[in-house]
Amino acid sequence: MHQPKAMQRIIDVYFRDPARTEAVKAGTQVLVQDGYNDKLYWVKKGELSGYLKNEADVTARVFRVEQGMFFGVHSFFAQTLMASTTVVAEKDSEIAWIDLKTQPVEPETFGSLAEQFMPVMVHELAQRQMMTGLQAIEKEKALQKLYAAEQMTTLGQLAAGIAHELNNAVGVLSSKTEGLQQGICRFLEENKPEVSPFLDLGICDGQAVTSAQARKRAKQLEQDLTLQRDQARQLARAVPEGDIPDYWLDNLDDALQYWDIGRDLHDMKLAAKHAASIVRSVKQLGGTDNARQPEVDVNDTIHKSLALLQSNLRRVNVVLRPAVLPTMTASTTELVQVWVNIIKNACDAMEHTAEPQIEIITRHSKNRLLITISNNGPMIDEATRRKVFQPNFTTKKGGLSFGLGLGLSIVQRIVNSYGGTIALKSDLEKTKFRIKLPIA
Repeated sequence: MHQPKAMQRIIDVYFRDPARTEAVKAGTQVLVQDGYNDKLYWVKKGELSGYLKNEADVTARVFRVEQGMFFGVHSFFAQTLMASTTVVAEKDSEIAWIDLKTQPVEPETFGSLAEQFMPVMVHELAQRQMMTGLQAIEKEKALQKLYAAEQMTTLGQLAAGIAHELNNAVGVLSSKTEGLQQGICRFLEENKPEVSPFLDLGICDGQAVTSAQARKRAKQLEQDLTLQRDQARQLARAVPEGDIPDYWLDNLDDALQYWDIGRDLHDMKLAAKHAASIVRSVKQLGGTDNARQPEVDVNDTIHKSLALLQSNLRRVNVVLRPAVLPTMTASTTELVQVWVNIIKNACDAMEHTAEPQIEIITRHSKNRLLITISNNGPMIDEATRRKVFQPNFTTKKGGLSFGLGLGLSIVQRIVNSYGGTIALKSDLEKTKFRIKLPIA
């Protein structure tokens, strides 16, 4: 170990005497807290630790010394002659010492013993300050982790209560939707059987295309069939491909009206089912989800999330660029929850964007699935980017769902639970979320 000249002289002159050198085995107590000590020790080799015990008999390690370091500094130089800590050898060590009987060497040149050992005192003071600073940093990190854990515990308890209340409401919506569907179907079969096929199609298939695809097809239908714009758009949603059968055109307004009712019932049932799954996931906030199944297709979960957000995406151009992906073991509900939160936030952010667009890209590389969701909304500043995954953080005046700001916090928790990562980048052109999920 490199030492300044003054320190090296002190070691060479005062700590090389074999008569004042001792080997200590691991576990040996060299000093006992509040016990007598009139020595200054220098560690020739090995490692020792100082332990402090308080009135409640709580013991903590307060310092560690190894080769080339000193201990017993306070009791020796302050001449309290009382050890402030218990010093124990962590491994077999060799220590040298001086005591109060030690006479200064070459005092006419280097001064008294205290003057000669001033570099030792300064050096040890600096070491203690550095150690105190590092301990303060570690303590702050531990407090931050504890605070975060307490936050998540509190949020978990709050979420469980909310989930219980929502579960009841979702159950009512689900059963009433089913009853409403049966009632409407029965009424039409008895009174307007000619429109039942359109209702059934809406109930069974819902809207199978994105808004962007529907707009593109609507322009063609508007020209080919001489339809009004609203009729063409609705027909494009109902019959997304192929020729339009004649029975649709016989009474187009009725056909579209009852298909629309069927689609709404389809969406209500799907949303109620997904809401029940989300409630279960919220109950597990801070925990793990054991309901993961093999052979889950990530692209399929993205399609499900887009279906749930149709009303939000009506004015948004959604560009989906999926790759052929291997399946993974996952919870469909959790993955849908991830995509729904990110896409919904993007829709809200683009409220005032002239031509809003969301681009979703999926890729497979090196046993990882890469999902990128970007939008052309306003840039998120750096200060906000650092906070978006924190519980309770929201940029919305009314907060996220339930005003809790839980969206992206839950997203990060879910992604991390798969051993994955989520990152956010934002500039003037795009805001982009990159999610990596291991599949092995």
